[in-house]
Amino acid sequence: MIFLRSALYLITLIIVVIPYSGLVLATAPLPRLARWKVIAGWPQFAFWLSQHLLGIGYEVVGRDNIPNAPTVILSKHQSAWETIAYTTIFPPHVYVLKRELLWLPFLGWGLALMSPIAINRAKGKVAIRRMIELGGERLAQGFSIMVYPEGTRIPAGRRGTYKLGGGVLAVQNGVSVLPVAHNAGLLWPRNSFLKHPGKVTVVIGEPIETTGLTAEEVMRRVEDWIESQMVALTPAHLFDAPHAARTAVQS
Repeated sequence: MIFLRSALYLITLIIVVIPYSGLVLATAPLPRLARWKVIAGWPQFAFWLSQHLLGIGYEVVGRDNIPNAPTVILSKHQSAWETIAYTTIFPPHVYVLKRELLWLPFLGWGLALMSPIAINRAKGKVAIRRMIELGGERLAQGFSIMVYPEGTRIPAGRRGTYKLGGGVLAVQNGVSVLPVAHNAGLLWPRNSFLKHPGKVTVVIGEPIETTGLTAEEVMRRVEDWIESQMVALTPAHLFDAPHAARTAVQS
């Protein structure tokens, strides 16, 4: 049954994305926020379908912590689930992503029109300056900025290296950061065709003001908070030894 549901989910999304891409392209003349709201309809549909076809429910703890003003959201990244779910959970936001993603058919077109901060990671300091500049523009336009600080999807129970980019972006633009933890990887594992029914828990922490902090200090606080939440959200047997050791030291 899980295989059949997963297959039907994928087939449905493929069928829907082709005509929806025409609507996406038609939004090009619209203002950025209006364009985002139309394009977000596809991931919101994918999220709705994941609940009603795949049986993946969710709960959000700390929803009241989402600030009214644009912020930099720093989230754990385990699967594609959070990418589609966040268009429903959070206000309009854009992603910091590698520019190569914009070259993908259909998906890349939608991403490009959602006003992302696309950077060439190979350019190092130039990419950072570009990220700060575009980040300031997007914040002024009313978008929050979504960053996955570990840079890629990390399996449940594992811990990646937290990069400074999100902290730099927030500190340089004088905005708060919002830490987010979740356990979507338990039901929708990284690179897995099979999606399992159950409930994802998303925990949103209190905003961290960045005034007077360095990017390193911001990211240390974010990492400590997220990884402490992951202990409660993840079965103990999935944690690797290094993660367990670091968590024990922090606590």
